[in-house]
Amino acid sequence: MELEVDDKDLKAAGAEILTDGHHGLRIHGWEIVSYKGSILKSSSVITWEEKLETSHLPEMVFGESSLVLKHVISGAKIHFNAFDALTGWKKEALPPVEVPAAAQWKFRSKPFQQVILDYDYTFTTPYCGSETIGLDMEKKDSGEILEATCSPCWEDCEEQIDVVALASKEPILFYDEVVLYEDELADNGVSLLTVKVVNAKIFTNCSKH
Repeated sequence: MELEVDDKDLKAAGAEILTDGHHGLRIHGWEIVSYKGSILKSSSVITWEEKLETSHLPEMVFGESSLVLKHVISGAKIHFNAFDALTGWKKEALPPVEVPAAAQWKFRSKPFQQVILDYDYTFTTPYCGSETIGLDMEKKDSGEILEATCSPCWEDCEEQIDVVALASKEPILFYDEVVLYEDELADNGVSLLTVKVVNAKIFTNCSKH
């Protein structure tokens, strides 16, 4: 359901809805944009498996879906995407979850083979987002702008999250939920990784039902 936002609320918050074809919001020097793409094609699945060094991926991977928060002046970006989330899953290398029915479905039946479930088939990940800084380089002769990225340098500070402000009720200026990947766990529910944004508050959710 499309969220209807009052123009007065946007103006009062110093925000504006993006009008360049992207689904997002610009507020206090930040752009929050959500992208929703289709499920990976078989050729892309093969590429991802090679890069991740695995033969297992969720049944539905939304490789072009992401949520991006960009600080316009500095070029700093905080973003959430399926590939980095699965990289975290691969590094975590958790053992497979044993469920009461495990003995009956230890093997997943496929037309010509049986695959032993000896990996974390829930695709649980510690992923909390990615960060980069985009750098605009000199233009080519053709006029195209070259862009490079680097990782930001984090420093400790004394500032803390204003919990009171987070808990306060305020008009919803922007809301979206982006599914990064999903897998049906045979007869034992669904594993789903999503990221939600409400205004500029981000929530990641790796749920297993």
